[in-house]
Amino acid sequence: MRVFIVHAHHEPTSFNAALTHAGVAALEAAGHEVVVSDLYAMGFDAVSDRRNFSTVADATRLQQQTEERHASDHGGFVPALQAEMDKLAWCDALVLQFPIWWMGMPGILKGWVDRVFAVGRAYGGGRWFDTGVLAGKRAMCSITVGGPQPAYTEQGIYGAMETVLHPIHRGILGFVGFSVVEPFIVYAPGRIAAAERDDTLQRYGQRLLALADAPTLPMPRAGDYHAFVRKPVAAIPTD
Repeated sequence: MRVFIVHAHHEPTSFNAALTHAGVAALEAAGHEVVVSDLYAMGFDAVSDRRNFSTVADATRLQQQTEERHASDHGGFVPALQAEMDKLAWCDALVLQFPIWWMGMPGILKGWVDRVFAVGRAYGGGRWFDTGVLAGKRAMCSITVGGPQPAYTEQGIYGAMETVLHPIHRGILGFVGFSVVEPFIVYAPGRIAAAERDDTLQRYGQRLLALADAPTLPMPRAGDYHAFVRKPVAAIPTD
């Protein structure tokens, strides 16, 4: 199995970093291939605009999807983006490793999605969900949250974690075709004892080793929505 881990935490001694290290160690020990993009260490630029492209379709107005289509057809993505797109095409499974900040991804990870999940590379041509460009691959979110688990339930102050992750699971990963594995969630990692920390890291390694057969979340089937949406597109504003 070829696993691509996109790591989005700025602190090398964070629990997110510990999860990534434990995951890589477990996968490599079992003979799997692993590539990690440590976005902060790479200095990844999260801003998506003309800096994405070495080609120009329309110099008078930036229409993001138009430029992405043109770049996809003419090899026009800048090397830093092309490298990430190549990793995405290479992998059998994608793991997004990040903390929940303000009920969503850190900005650097959202910027990675904005720039790497381009028309022609991650979606487009009427292909979405089960017929998506990345269908046949798996994806999983591995996340930490600052609060305890009861805070992320229907009765909790933040609501159910399934609701928090819905835009990522369905609007991003599921949309482009990934089979989305149930997330690995660590609640309040700063408050857990050393023994529980070690147990969590071991469980995470086991979860990654079972990625190929892990339960997945239900997603729409493209054919069920033809009567409602003719040409679905990713939620990228053009104006």
